[in-house]
Amino acid sequence: MSRPSQGVVVSGLGFPPQNVARVVVWEWLNEHNRWRPYTATVCHHIEDVLKEDARGSVVLGQVDAQLVPYIIDLQSMQQFRQDTGTMRPVRRNFYEPSSAPGKGIVWEWENDGGAWTAYDMDICITIQNAYEKQHPWLDLSSLGFCYLIYFNSMSQMNRQTRRRRRLRRRLDLAYPLTVGSIPKSQSWPVGASSGQPCSCQQCLLVNSTRAASNAILASQRRKASAAPTSPLPPGGPPGAPPGTLSTMHPSATFASATLWAVPTAGPTEPAHAPGASLRSPLNPGGVPTPGQNNLNRPGPQRSSGVSARTSVPPGVPALPVKNLNGTGPVHPALAGMTGILLCAAGLPVCLTRAPKPILHPPPVSKSDVRPVPGVPGVCRKTKKKHLKKSKNPEDVVRRYMQKVKNPPDEDCTICMERLVMASGYEGVLQHKGVRPELVGRLGRCGHMYHLLCLVAMYSNGNKDGSLQCPTCKAIYGEKTGTQPPGKMEFHLIPHSLPGFSDTQTIRIVYDIPTGIQGPEHPNPGKKFTARGFPRYCYLPNNEKGRKVLRLLIRAWERRLIFTIGTSNTTGESDTVVWNEIHHKTEFGSNLTGHGYPDASYLDNVLAELTAQGVSEAMA
Repeated sequence: MSRPSQGVVVSGLGFPPQNVARVVVWEWLNEHNRWRPYTATVCHHIEDVLKEDARGSVVLGQVDAQLVPYIIDLQSMQQFRQDTGTMRPVRRNFYEPSSAPGKGIVWEWENDGGAWTAYDMDICITIQNAYEKQHPWLDLSSLGFCYLIYFNSMSQMNRQTRRRRRLRRRLDLAYPLTVGSIPKSQSWPVGASSGQPCSCQQCLLVNSTRAASNAILASQRRKASAAPTSPLPPGGPPGAPPGTLSTMHPSATFASATLWAVPTAGPTEPAHAPGASLRSPLNPGGVPTPGQNNLNRPGPQRSSGVSARTSVPPGVPALPVKNLNGTGPVHPALAGMTGILLCAAGLPVCLTRAPKPILHPPPVSKSDVRPVPGVPGVCRKTKKKHLKKSKNPEDVVRRYMQKVKNPPDEDCTICMERLVMASGYEGVLQHKGVRPELVGRLGRCGHMYHLLCLVAMYSNGNKDGSLQCPTCKAIYGEKTGTQPPGKMEFHLIPHSLPGFSDTQTIRIVYDIPTGIQGPEHPNPGKKFTARGFPRYCYLPNNEKGRKVLRLLIRAWERRLIFTIGTSNTTGESDTVVWNEIHHKTEFGSNLTGHGYPDASYLDNVLAELTAQGVSEAMA
């Protein structure tokens, strides 16, 4: 299957060759190290601002209400979230005008909440190329994803779990087209269309802050020019060549801006006083306070240029900057933008660090560890299980289906052809004894499909003798997974989880070593990695928590807890990943969403286990 033409990845504000038309797609880097495209409307807005000022800022909330907290700084190529201070890299990417973004075609998949999520741009272009060539299906493994795309049924299937999601092809605004270089302007910032300064609250704050910063910089330049040969103390700044003059240069990007860490506070001393001004990182004498450090310079150079930055000219207010943890007089939505602009101007800014998650409990001695009441043993091991060749796909499907002589005039939800017509897999999949017009009904749920369609679905799965209805997810037989060999331990520790102060805690320890992939894995015979093991998970020691533990043990024995695939966090392929059964890996906090308190977690994980065919009723 043909691959799309590669996009021209540009770090910074690069431009395509002269007189060559290219489609421009702006993208941001998410926490899983995947480049996610902005919508075409947002990209048009960014390009409009870029034409006016290539070193300005783009307020995304002006064109998309869902992006109100976000601002892009074109000089540093960073997306900044004002309410949290989070910064993410952005890039300007070029594609062929004939590709999906040039035609305004968007491919999306349906998530668990029923909302539609756009594919990454390279995947979108690959899907569109296959669609235009009228391929019946597409394998995304070449892009690092274990998914199959079926165009007849407009669905995406996970090759390991056989879970299906709907996908759709949508026509939208075409992405902006550019030819050659883009002119720059000296105005900053400007409105989206009129060329006049924007009057929204965000831009007014940006304008006023930039004006204050420019006034400070102008004053410092006048002082520097008034004494151009003023020598430094003998030897100049530490680490500088002899005769180096003291001059101040504003930072070129946010990444190189001067940041001052909050001094380490004592047990009763606040780390940062509310309402502290811009001078707060320094003492009145202009010497760095002990315990503070410049985060972007080596130790010997920390004091250079400090006194020049502390002077504030008359008439320019010392704007109090609010910490990201909530102390101070400035509103949270404005604090981060203020601080980042001051950093860009080369001014010291005092920011606090985000709290760290509490992943593990206090140390526990072996004598304090107890078995979990009502759960026999403290350990389960799984060994590698080979596929049974006797489980013929046709035999498995016929075991759970009843033949329908006169099928209704309805769609088969696998191939999307009418049940009264032949299966859409006719000519794609040949199987002895299975005619493409045969239709069957699943025994418990009663949903009807072409027999050939179910054979195709089973053949693309784990081939473990079980069958899952693609409509209602009912499982026939005992579903097993592709989890590699490993060990699961569980015991009771004398500590309580947040929200469960009256009970002790069940600790689960999963340990899987690296190994070689088997025939049921994506790349048989190839080595797989196992990052982050042993992995520690936690449950409250109450009736529902012990029930979850018993079912997790059963899921472990059926090899359903983990699988081998591509990590959503690192993008690494052929590695051990979680398999759609969520676990709590934070012991004393819930900063990442994988901790406590979480009142609905136990009910949610029971529902996930049931979806995998693991429940007390199915025992």
